[in-house]
Amino acid sequence: MSREERNTYTIKGDENLGEVKIADEVVAIIAGLAAMEVDGVSSMAGNATRELIGKLGMKSLSKGVKVDVLDGIVTVSLALNLKYGYSIKEITTKVQEKVKAAIENMTGLDVADVNIRIAGVDVPEEA
Repeated sequence: MSREERNTYTIKGDENLGEVKIADEVVAIIAGLAAMEVDGVSSMAGNATRELIGKLGMKSLSKGVKVDVLDGIVTVSLALNLKYGYSIKEITTKVQEKVKAAIENMTGLDVADVNIRIAGVDVPEEA
């Protein structure tokens, strides 16, 4: 998909200075980064591990994230793998709060929903 074909969202600002456009992929990356910062989240479902992120670049963080923006209102859907032994309810609440805050603080867009699908639980290997 070329840069012109990507969905972009215009942030309302000072008209004298010009406009700011944000690609939907950028919003998805922000959501992915915020989710990965929560202790207990193992990885984005269908995503590379943290070690591979540096090699593959930031685009891999948008996998497992779907973003819909309509009239400046964002709906985010995340697919996560969690670490075994953590409370799903506590982790998902933290992820929802962190993703909402990150998107709103960084873009100025309003987040209506952060929907989470638990795709798996990573169990540590026994030594």
